[in-house]
Amino acid sequence: MELNLLEECRNAARIGISGHVRPDGDCVGACLGLWQYLGKCFPQAQVRVFLEKPADIFREIRGFEEIQSDFPQEEPFDVFFVLDSTADRTGSAARYVETAGKTVNIDHHISNQGSCMINYIRPDVGSTCELLYDLMEKDRLDKEMAKAIYVGMIHDTGVFQYSNTTPATLRKGAELIAFGFDFPRLIQETFYQKTYVQAQIMGRTLMESIRFLGGSCIVSSIDRKTMDFYHAEPRDLEGIVNQLRNIEGIECAIFMYQTGVLEYKVSMRSGEKVDVAQIAAYFGGGGHARAAGCTLSGTFHDCVNNLSLHIEKQLRKWEADHDERDNSDF
Repeated sequence: MELNLLEECRNAARIGISGHVRPDGDCVGACLGLWQYLGKCFPQAQVRVFLEKPADIFREIRGFEEIQSDFPQEEPFDVFFVLDSTADRTGSAARYVETAGKTVNIDHHISNQGSCMINYIRPDVGSTCELLYDLMEKDRLDKEMAKAIYVGMIHDTGVFQYSNTTPATLRKGAELIAFGFDFPRLIQETFYQKTYVQAQIMGRTLMESIRFLGGSCIVSSIDRKTMDFYHAEPRDLEGIVNQLRNIEGIECAIFMYQTGVLEYKVSMRSGEKVDVAQIAAYFGGGGHARAAGCTLSGTFHDCVNNLSLHIEKQLRKWEADHDERDNSDF
């Protein structure tokens, strides 16, 4: 099914936009990119963005200061967009989805089966921002919109190094930087740069990491007490799981942080041998084949044991499949 953004919003007086809780670069870029686009195309309409307060690294994106993070009582919206998420993961913004005259879900997560009246889900595309770029009329784009979309694309493709990067993704990235924004600084400041606190926590989690399943997997965690010691928020933990995955010989990396009594938020990254989206979905989470997450209950060791059963099963299946393929060559 194709989606015409402008047709869906035609004659709408009030348009709302939201994404998932703990918004990342793709979520923030998509929400603000669409906010700019619809505001330009429909100057007579009221367009609003509702998100949990994003990290300050995204402050340079136009519209950042317009994000509403207090979720006030609102009259029903004529159209409400859920981006990079399912409606039930929008947190307090879910109330706007429930009362909107029309709801539109645009996402690229394979675990999303569609949660709105109109659903445009493309798991074969690397980011929600790339999806939006495809849906936008190119003659209406400007430098600030291009910057917002580019931020989302670099964050969900790991600056075009993850396996979800396609030749089409790279072509679109080239078209976006042609608008003339300072893309090297944008990459450095939003993707690579860390605060001192973030660097301290990353160093500690790397030092305390544990390898298991014959050294093919690695896990590390941060408890609530340690986060309080560093005055750290969940946004300060971005990038840790990717760094764990970068260690030589690691097929699957797990990073967990405590969110409550016997409760952990889990992030996973993997190589070709493990589909972490499948594992996350089993535990009620979701994501992509190489990057996914979920929430687990239990002690640290309970969580690791539960995850390792699924990881080991996939590793064994991959080895068996490849042994069979190799033997068939003779």
